Amino acid sequence: MSEQIKKANHIAVLTGAGVSTASGIPDFRSADGIWEQDRSREDYMSNEYFRHNPIDFWAKYKSIFQMKLLGDYQPNAVHYFLKDLEDEGKEVSVITQNVDGLHLEAGNQWIIEYHGTLKTATCPTCNTTYDHEYMMAHETPRCETLFGSTPCGDVLKPDIVLFGDPITEHDRAEAVIDQADLLLVLGTSLFVMPFNFLPDYAKYSRNIPTAIINREPTSKDYMFDYVINGDLTEVIEELKET
Repeated sequence: MSEQIKKANHIAVLTGAGVSTASGIPDFRSADGIWEQDRSREDYMSNEYFRHNPIDFWAKYKSIFQMKLLGDYQPNAVHYFLKDLEDEGKEVSVITQNVDGLHLEAGNQWIIEYHGTLKTATCPTCNTTYDHEYMMAHETPRCETLFGSTPCGDVLKPDIVLFGDPITEHDRAEAVIDQADLLLVLGTSLFVMPFNFLPDYAKYSRNIPTAIINREPTSKDYMFDYVINGDLTEVIEELKET
């Protein structure tokens, strides 16, 4: 795998929860993840619940995603490994399921936040975007954009993909893979659709080399040219030394 990474000029990288957990962020979809602990949380984190119960939605949203702690999390060795590849002159396009914004903090230049970001929220009425600090400063964040002398006042919607929201970045992700000569998958069980169709696209439509590093085997390991199961940070450190 290290030789393929060295040879590649444009690497498309799919990242999942395993990259975030290495920074201490709780997992959501593993066997002992947050969704599995309480399936009702999926109902609360839905577009429908937001529309019908926006005030309660925001209270639950901040609790479930531990919004108070968001600023405490820092990029880890995996994020910086991808940044190092960029610094070596490679084009690295990160397509991430994670919503923590840590790829951006690490300095990665080309990022598709497939499921959105926790870092911002946007007004459904006038599309004004607000940052994390504003969200945390208001129990139920509302838009303050003025129309004449009257504030908009609509409840902001977080910029993550809620259950029931459409996925808008899939075509853009495929377009990135069209330009790549290697697909590297890091820290994802490839359980969530349609994100888990992207390796199929790389393998069967583009016929580029594919590699996956994940703590546990996935149902799609058979289709990868390289498969490593183990601690993601440890494996990345080993790759850096080869």
